Amino acid sequence: MMPLPPAPGRLVSGLLALVLSSAVAVLASAPPAAAHGTLATSAPADGSAVSRPLTAVELYFTEKVAGNAYFTVTAPGGVRVDSGWTHGEPKPLDQPVREYFLVDGKFEPREYATGFPAVVRIAHLPASGQYSVSYLTVASDGDTVRGATTFRYTGPTTPAPQGWQPPTDQPDPALLAATEQHSAPGPGPTMSGSPSAAPTASSPPAAAPATVADDEGDLGRVVWTGLAVAAMAVAGLVVWRRHSAGGTSGRSRASGVAAGRRGAGSRSRARGATTRRDDGARTLRPQLSAPRLALLVGGLVVALLTGFGLGRIGVGDQRATTGAHVPATRPGEPVAAGQAMSTEDGHQHAAGTGPHTHPGDGGASRTQAAGTTVSAGGYTLRPVERSQPAGVTVDYRFRIIGTDRRAATGFAVVHEKTLHLIVVGRDLASYQHLHPTMASDGTWSVPLKLSRPGGYLIYADFSVTTPGGSRLPLVLGVDHLVPGAHSPTALPPPHPAATAGPYTVSMDGTPAVGMMSPTSFRVDRSGTPARIERYLGAYGHLVVVREGDLGYVHVHPEPELVDGKVKFWLTPPSPGRYRAFFDFQVDGTVHTAEYTIDVR
Repeated sequence: MMPLPPAPGRLVSGLLALVLSSAVAVLASAPPAAAHGTLATSAPADGSAVSRPLTAVELYFTEKVAGNAYFTVTAPGGVRVDSGWTHGEPKPLDQPVREYFLVDGKFEPREYATGFPAVVRIAHLPASGQYSVSYLTVASDGDTVRGATTFRYTGPTTPAPQGWQPPTDQPDPALLAATEQHSAPGPGPTMSGSPSAAPTASSPPAAAPATVADDEGDLGRVVWTGLAVAAMAVAGLVVWRRHSAGGTSGRSRASGVAAGRRGAGSRSRARGATTRRDDGARTLRPQLSAPRLALLVGGLVVALLTGFGLGRIGVGDQRATTGAHVPATRPGEPVAAGQAMSTEDGHQHAAGTGPHTHPGDGGASRTQAAGTTVSAGGYTLRPVERSQPAGVTVDYRFRIIGTDRRAATGFAVVHEKTLHLIVVGRDLASYQHLHPTMASDGTWSVPLKLSRPGGYLIYADFSVTTPGGSRLPLVLGVDHLVPGAHSPTALPPPHPAATAGPYTVSMDGTPAVGMMSPTSFRVDRSGTPARIERYLGAYGHLVVVREGDLGYVHVHPEPELVDGKVKFWLTPPSPGRYRAFFDFQVDGTVHTAEYTIDVR
């Protein structure tokens, strides 16, 4: 291949240098992650047993918590027993707490040796069993710090102070506004974890990327993906040039002489055309004109940007928010109790689920429930029919259209199913939890019968695998209509007990906005505890739907029963009235208990 003339060669070099310097500037523009304020330890320690009466719980953070921080202590019966809180005196931690910061594309540890306690007073201990301590605050860098820890009390009960009443206050509106402001810019998946069983982080390079909370935490993978694609493009160019040069070297002299004899007209026709070697093989003879120089440089730019885009697809929906960008850990020890986490994008998980993330509800903020839009995360729920007659069983069919505008078929198994279909009446008076099957062309179908005329919202709850190999859970919602005269059913008032078949199901808990609120269910039959069986891999499933916009929250319980109850960590996304649907299984039959919950 003919060498580039000096001027175009310098032009290419200058443009390539500009591309690389621009990439460096983009990478350098992202500031290092600044993680502060995580919970380091607690007294009593998370999951520990306490046999003697105590009057306070001390939560040690890596910095002093905000003055309007909010704490609750919930007794085994679901009643709050906290009685205010104060700042304590800082003290050295028994072991330093490690947090990870992204510096120049690498995760670097930073250790904190001082704990700043929040002392949460306990009014009394009304029963033995598991007590739950939840907290909500905002760190100095603006991150939301949210979580919970537990301890088991085995000592004697203590009486309540004279005239004392369980608190019913909610978090300071300014505190909620601060958490909302920090989470508003984008879809905020949050990492799910556990108050009592969190993943270990003994290997920082492996653990840190899986739990990063901000865009800076995803920068490393985005950078490497982008550079890898650009490098492949450059390598391909080099190979192509060498191949082209090698293929024409044996005939360069003869071709040059022949080209000179054919004249300028023949040269113009031969440019970019094929020539014949002595063995009869045909090969391309590329020449690099000024337009092709522009195409070459443009291709490199597109390759670099594509690489960054692919990296963003793989990690853009993996940001986790736990109050720190990366969980604080002690060297070689499990994640601290303060790393108890919940999601706020339509999914909330409890202990034992392992670290994973959720994408949020499209562009909604992290404090909103999911399922209120038909599209999110680049995927769209597209039903074949939008209505059906009352009282008739029809084959409800739909597709999930992916980012390539085709029906998606790569779904992950979550809780023993690849897709959960939830059907709720707009008046919240009806509920179905279905599991459709998918055909090879990506069409899902399931028998559906709706007895009452009116409007319904159908949620598709599923997870797909992104091009980057990560799991992307989503909840999409679409309207469905049953024609006819509709008579809305008013929600019943809140009540802690519900009937499901022959069972009485009691609900304990005091949900608070933005808090990881312990919510437990006890199933009895004729006054005797029922033997609850696992259903879809868990002892129960809780779907909570907000009145009005029908915002959706799907909550999963602790992996084992707690004091004979199914325990969830519910984080109400906003004040309002909710309808809760608790699915459980006894003797092979699934039942649903329904509740109205007022969150003030």
